Amino acid sequence: MNEPVRNQPRQPSCVAASPTELKPSNLNADQSLRAVASLGDPVRKRLFQLVRDSAHALSRDDCAATLGLPRSTIRAHLDRLVEEKLLVVQFRKIGERTGPGSGRPTKLYTADQREVSASVPPRHYDLAAGLLASAVQRSIDNGSDIAQSLAQVAFEEGHRRGAAAGNIHRLLAETGYSPEPDGVGGTIMRNCPFDRLAKDHNQVVCSLNGALLGGALAGCADADHDLAPDAEVSHCCARLVPKGKR
Repeated sequence: MNEPVRNQPRQPSCVAASPTELKPSNLNADQSLRAVASLGDPVRKRLFQLVRDSAHALSRDDCAATLGLPRSTIRAHLDRLVEEKLLVVQFRKIGERTGPGSGRPTKLYTADQREVSASVPPRHYDLAAGLLASAVQRSIDNGSDIAQSLAQVAFEEGHRRGAAAGNIHRLLAETGYSPEPDGVGGTIMRNCPFDRLAKDHNQVVCSLNGALLGGALAGCADADHDLAPDAEVSHCCARLVPKGKR
C-alpha cells in the first residue's frame, strides 16, 4: 500500500474563484488552430495580452507606445489578430470634439470575448484530467479514499514541477496562473488554469489546485510563502502570502 505524502503544507480552503465567464467560442476547429498558431509569435502574443487585459479599447498608437514598437509593426500584428478573429475593431472619435471638423473616428481594438482552447488565457485541462485519472487508479489499487488519493497525486505532481522550476513564481507563470504582486508582499493568481472544470466541479478542482500548489511550494523549497484562500471572483481560488501572515 502506498504511503501517504507526509508533511504537506496546509492547503487553502478554496472557494469559487475564476475569471469572468467567456462566451463559448464559435470558431471551428481549423479557425481555432489558426488562432492558436498566430499566438505562437511572441510579439503577437504580447499584443493580444495587452489588448485583452486593457479596461478599454486601444488604438494602434496606444499599443505601439506601451510595447515600444514601431507603429507599422503593431499595425501588421493587429491586422493578423483581427483576421484570426481574436480581436475586433470599432471606430470611435476620441476627445471632446464632435460633429463636422472634429476629425475622423479612431480605429480601436478590443479582444473578441471567446476563449480559444490552448491559447490565452492558458488552460491545463489535460493536467487536471491526468491527475484525476491517476487518483482514481490509486484509489482502486490500494482502496484509499478518492479525495485522499487526489490530494496525494496532486501534491506529488506539484512537488515534481516545483523541484524542476526551482522558484514558485516561475512555476506559477509557466503553469498559466498569471501571478501578480498584490501590493502587500503576497501574490495573486489572475488566471485559473482549470477554469471551466472549477465552475462545474468547484470542490474537487479547488482541492486538486490547493494540493498541487502546496506540493509546488514544497518542491521549490520555498520557506517564504504560505497559501491562503482568495475569494476574488476574477482570480484563482488561492494566493501566496508571506510566511506567517495568513
